[in-house]
Amino acid sequence: MPNLDAILPGRRRNRRALGLVLLIALVLPMALWALTVGSSQIAPGVWFDALMHPDGSREHIVLLDIRLPRMLAGLLVGAQLAVAGAIMQAVTANPLASPGLLGINAGAAFAVVLALAFTSIDASGSLVWFAFGGAGVAGGCVYALGSIGRGGATPLKLALAGAVLTAFLTSVTTSLLLLDQGTLDNLRLWAAGSLTGRSLSTVAELAPYGLAGLACALAAARPIMTLSLGGDLASTVGQNVVRWRLLAGLLVVVLAGSAVALAGPVGFVGLVVPHAARMLVGADYRWIMAYSAPLGALLVLVADTGIRWLVGIDLPVGITMALLGSPVFIALARRRSGMMR
Repeated sequence: MPNLDAILPGRRRNRRALGLVLLIALVLPMALWALTVGSSQIAPGVWFDALMHPDGSREHIVLLDIRLPRMLAGLLVGAQLAVAGAIMQAVTANPLASPGLLGINAGAAFAVVLALAFTSIDASGSLVWFAFGGAGVAGGCVYALGSIGRGGATPLKLALAGAVLTAFLTSVTTSLLLLDQGTLDNLRLWAAGSLTGRSLSTVAELAPYGLAGLACALAAARPIMTLSLGGDLASTVGQNVVRWRLLAGLLVVVLAGSAVALAGPVGFVGLVVPHAARMLVGADYRWIMAYSAPLGALLVLVADTGIRWLVGIDLPVGITMALLGSPVFIALARRRSGMMR
C-alpha cells in the first residue's frame, strides 16, 4: 500500500489536524450549554458542585439524573451514527448510504421492540445484542435486495431497497407498539429517537460498545479508505477486500446498534455529517471518519438543545434531525440523479 502520508503535503495535514483539535475543543462548551438549557436555569458554578459534592438538592438532581445523561447520550449517539455513515459511504461508494436510509436503524429498533414485547428482557445490556442482530440482518437484507437484477448492488438500488425495508420495519414496529400498550408507554419517546429519560446507568452500560466501535473504526480508517477507492484497486495493493468489508459491516452494526439501543432510531446523522466532513477535508476517508465523530456529536447536541433553547419545546432529536436532514437528502439525491444523466 502506498504511503499516502508521504504524498499528502505537510501543510494541509497540519491544517486538518488543527481543525480536528478545534472541533474536539468545541464539544466542551456545547456540552456545558446542553447542561444549562432547560425549564429551569442552573448557574455554571452548580455544575461542578453537583459533580464533586452532590447533595440531593433539586438542581443537583436535575443535572445528574436528567441533563448529564441526556448530554452524554447525545455525544455518543451523534459520534457513533456519523462514523457509521462515513464507513457505509466509503465501503459502498454510495453518497446516500447511512444507517437510517439503508435500514440499519430500523432493523435494530424492530429487534429491540420485538424483544421487549415477547420476552422478559428489559436490561439495556441485554437489549443491545438484539439491536446488533436486527441491524445485521437488516443490512444483509438490504444488500441482498439491492443485488437483485443486472448490475448488482448499485448505489441507487441499495438506497431503494433500504427505503422499502425501512418503511416495512417501521410499520411493523409501530404495529407492535400499538398492540402492546405497556411497551408503547415505555418506548413512546424512544421510538421517535429521543435522548429523554436516559439514566446514567443506561449510558454507562451502553457506552463501552460505542466507544469500542469508534476506536476500532478510527484504527481501521486506512484500509476502509482503500476500500473507498474500489475493490479492484484495494486488491492490487494486497488488501483482503472480503475480510475488510465484513469487518466494516461489523463496525457499522456495533456503532448503529448500540446508538439505537440508547436513543432509538435517529435518522440523517449518518448521511449529513460525512458530507459536511468531506467539504472540510476532501475525499480522504481517514480524515472524514476522524472529523465525523466530533461533528456528529455537535450536530446531535445542537439539534437536541437548540430546539429547547429556541422555542422551549422538548422535541425528540429524531424529529429535529428529520426536519434538518430531509432537505439535505433531497439535495443529495437530486445531485446524484443529475450526475447519472
